[in-house]
Amino acid sequence: MRAAEDAVVRLKAGLAGVGVKLPSLRIDPVSCAGEEPVPLVDLGRCTLDVALRLSAQLEAAAVHER
Repeated sequence: MRAAEDAVVRLKAGLAGVGVKLPSLRIDPVSCAGEEPVPLVDLGRCTLDVALRLSAQLEAAAVHER
């Protein structure tokens, strides 16, 4: 569970560093239920503007890595 929490914190920080905020970003509580929890990171929902800014950042990173 701690690793999932750390992943969410790192992802929020990384996205913030490129000007993107996913307001619903969190650990999915249902995935943590049960005897053997397998935490999933829920990226949630965002506005069209945020989706376009995120895709632009990903496209720029992909071009940079080529």
